[in-house]
Amino acid sequence: MDAFYVTLALLAGACAPTQAGINSQLRLFTQDPVLAAFVSFAVGTIALLLYALVLQISWPSFQVFVQLPTWLWTGGILGAFLVVVTVILAPKLGAATMLALMVAGQMATSLMLDHYGLIGYQEHPMNMWRVVGVLFLVTGVILLKRF
Repeated sequence: MDAFYVTLALLAGACAPTQAGINSQLRLFTQDPVLAAFVSFAVGTIALLLYALVLQISWPSFQVFVQLPTWLWTGGILGAFLVVVTVILAPKLGAATMLALMVAGQMATSLMLDHYGLIGYQEHPMNMWRVVGVLFLVTGVILLKRF
């Protein structure tokens, strides 16, 4: 495994609880989890636009966007749902429990996506060891919540 990609994954992982905490604090000012998520997405959208402009990334034609399968537009909806839910859950569950539950959900879903080779993932059949790994994560969630 390339150390650069491992480092990127670890940094992205560190962003998740940090972003959830920041957005939960933003909720105190906006008085609504949806508005807090909206502000977060707006800032992120502006940052991505500036990044694309600075790198002079060429945009595909409008026709490319029109021809996209409808289901490809759901990624933004899933992202919005994720951010709103973390705004709600972070102050109630704490960072460790919230992220442990999210990782358990991510792993269970990942097993299915890999097993069936869905939405562009390579097929990696489910086996006992992969399931045991998810069960260890669930056990970790229980331990985090209990202690």
